[in-house]
Amino acid sequence: MRIVELNEKTTNNLLEELLKRSPNQYPEQEKIVADIISDIRENKDKALFSYTKKFDKADIDAGNVLVTKEEIEEAYRSVDPATLEIIRKALKNIQNFHEKQRQNSWFTGEDGIFLGQKVTPLERAGVYVPGGKAAYPSSVLMNVVPAKVAGVKEIIMCTPCNAEGKVYDYTLVSANEAGVDKIYKAGGAQAIAAMAFGTESIPKVDKISGPGNIFVALAKKAVFGHVSIDSIAGPSEILVIADETANPKFVAADLLSQAEHDEMASAILVTTSMDIAKKVDEEINKFLEKLERRAIIEKSLENYGYILVAKDMNDAIDAANAIASEHLELVTKNPLEDMTKIKNAGAIFMGTYACEPLGDYFAGPNHVLPTNGTARFFSPLSVDDFVKKSSVISYSREKLMEVYKDAAAFADAEGLTAHANSIRTRFE
Repeated sequence: MRIVELNEKTTNNLLEELLKRSPNQYPEQEKIVADIISDIRENKDKALFSYTKKFDKADIDAGNVLVTKEEIEEAYRSVDPATLEIIRKALKNIQNFHEKQRQNSWFTGEDGIFLGQKVTPLERAGVYVPGGKAAYPSSVLMNVVPAKVAGVKEIIMCTPCNAEGKVYDYTLVSANEAGVDKIYKAGGAQAIAAMAFGTESIPKVDKISGPGNIFVALAKKAVFGHVSIDSIAGPSEILVIADETANPKFVAADLLSQAEHDEMASAILVTTSMDIAKKVDEEINKFLEKLERRAIIEKSLENYGYILVAKDMNDAIDAANAIASEHLELVTKNPLEDMTKIKNAGAIFMGTYACEPLGDYFAGPNHVLPTNGTARFFSPLSVDDFVKKSSVISYSREKLMEVYKDAAAFADAEGLTAHANSIRTRFE
């Protein structure tokens, strides 16, 4: 990996490089996605099945697009029982964490004024689960559980099938364990369009969540406004802040855990120790000799892998806040103290043994996180994403009389005389 001295110019150049991965940088793919969405809106199932044949080589129609109970039972027979038990343990941790995010409606009233907020779950949520370079049953749990805890009435899922029309067994089992109501064999931008606008087979949803390739990300961007989306996710990213107390082997392993996602993934170490920088680089080279996804990792590190050597911990934390990484590890003497200075990060992992994959699979917090610097203003996927809030207002005649002149005058000041009239007509 490149070892560079951290300064303002370095940080700015790095941010510029990372932003090249943004879904706003793909005009050619946007045109392809726009055509697919238009075709799905007009031709519905016919277009959906045509794209499934073209991209997934599968003969899917109205008779087999919906995963059957028998297919799910077959998946249960195929999975390893020990792995199924691990999925169930992870599911419980994720449920427990998200239960704490639940919000209730609240109301306050006194002397003729009644105000409040009504919290209502969405009617139908759509979860997208990819099936390309790797399958992600963990994403099933992370997207379904907050919707389920929120009280969403119906949760559907779209995921690609193989040429034989079969969906990855662990994806089916995870979906069933988490409580998905219906699973459809549909992938790519066409699946996003189908959930956004509805076809004869796939119902229109209120919100779409879940990761995918650039075509899926651009499709979510294009349908936003017709439906809600979780985010326009970019490639995975990790930033590790390490001081002289860090274990170089552990740090190297954690950086590579994200670099293996795809060639666009970003892995950055910010350290206050040149010795640690060199040792981490050495450990990375050792790991590369034996990791299965070496080709992907090497390309990722070549494109977006950096080791930045900072003058002190304050400079390291400033750089982390500027980059606003999806995953941030603090491998330092005082991780709890350093955590209080972090302003921008999707998820913060503190200490030697809080490795990033723990958050991906098992700890409980959601692994659907803001990317491409959007941790400056976005949050992880949560129960809040699957509810909507309505303000509630009620005034008695007496209470309105006390304030109506002020409210009407405010409307007059904005030049909205019909607004003012609506208020005054009750008394004048």
